[in-house]
Amino acid sequence: MTWLIVALVLAVAAAGLLRWRRPAWYWLTFGVAFAALRVLVRYGSVMDACGLTVPAPRWRLALARIADRPLPRPRAPRILRVRPTRTGLVLRLKLRPGQDAFDVAASADRLRHSFGMYGVTSRELRSGVVELRMTGYDVLRRVQMPSTAADSRPMRVPVALREDGSVHYRDYRAVPHALTLGATESGKSVYQRNLVAGLAPLDVALVGIDCKQGVELFPLAHRFSALADNPDTAAEILDALVSHMEDVYRLIRSHQSISVSVPDAEIAADIWDLPEDIRPVPIVVLVDEVAELALFANKEQEKRRDRIITALVRLAQLGRAAGIYLEICGQRFGSELGKGITMLRAQLTGRTAHRVNDETSANMAFGDISPDAVLAAITIPAEARGVAIAGDSTGGWHRIRAPHTTLRQAVNICNKHADRTPHLPGLAAFRPATGHVKPVAAPAVESAPAAA
Repeated sequence: MTWLIVALVLAVAAAGLLRWRRPAWYWLTFGVAFAALRVLVRYGSVMDACGLTVPAPRWRLALARIADRPLPRPRAPRILRVRPTRTGLVLRLKLRPGQDAFDVAASADRLRHSFGMYGVTSRELRSGVVELRMTGYDVLRRVQMPSTAADSRPMRVPVALREDGSVHYRDYRAVPHALTLGATESGKSVYQRNLVAGLAPLDVALVGIDCKQGVELFPLAHRFSALADNPDTAAEILDALVSHMEDVYRLIRSHQSISVSVPDAEIAADIWDLPEDIRPVPIVVLVDEVAELALFANKEQEKRRDRIITALVRLAQLGRAAGIYLEICGQRFGSELGKGITMLRAQLTGRTAHRVNDETSANMAFGDISPDAVLAAITIPAEARGVAIAGDSTGGWHRIRAPHTTLRQAVNICNKHADRTPHLPGLAAFRPATGHVKPVAAPAVESAPAAA
């Protein structure tokens, strides 16, 4: 009996230590079983307390009265499946007639408290079926990307972890162009570093514009087909990209071969419809601190600025089918940057906002698509570096955090995949001069430092 008590005390102590120091390990060893049992036992009473039940059908009430039996209790949504994950639980519910997915989403915070979970999010899978994703701990405190995050689909890379435990992907086929905002020391550079590291192993050309004298992107030069560290070079690169885009469109037009005998599946409308042997390599253009391209001090610089913004707008409007994708980063992105900026912003479907200094900056990212995302962006604390709000033009948004990747790690990844850097004739003049550099050992840090 004594040994049983000692073993029980040691197990409780181990569970408490794991929950404090390694919440992910605690969840996989103890937490998932306790949480599943707690949810299943409390499910009926919690749903009733949250107003997520409906009265029994009239025919059942009539039968109960005729048989002189107790009236049937209100019915909660039926549980279709309970699935444990590495970060929480996933409940798939079948709604009863008269219930709405919005009612479940509005009760998410009460469900979180009642089930003793860290977070609860809701989404409608199809008519009448809702999925509740519950997290057992703060997955954004120490970000650990799952080893299965790699995706075989082209132009889709994992860049961060969402607060519900799922992986946040940057899918260029679905969202061609994106805007990333964030104040100084908000984690914007780490997010961009993760993006470059995720793109490095793919068959894609990277073009960088870094007007901070290249301090962010030039260390990664081995994987870039073209780089600019000043506005003058940036203007020439963008003009070259516009010319490349026009050449690609001529190539697509020459291979469309539209006739009655050609099946619809073989008619080309963008580069992904072309045969692989003639398909141009897709290009991702990364612009670090876009304000440096839009500011001017004299008439000559104003002409250069208009030339740059016009080229960016043309690439944003027409570049998707030619395989040219934009990643625009900056601290602010509003109409104060001059004419053409709001037109450019309207073409940037993907929006990511790290910590911002004022509500106006958050409105620049989400004011035209989701007021709730604006509120979430301005409430990011200063000590939570790397936490961001990601949304798109549909109005949906998520809280995400990218894993902490050092510059040394990103450089090693780019050097490792330097042989994948394609040669683009139109951009050959802007390719950075790099020698052969051997990778330097760097600690394999896969998680962000814990918030203070």
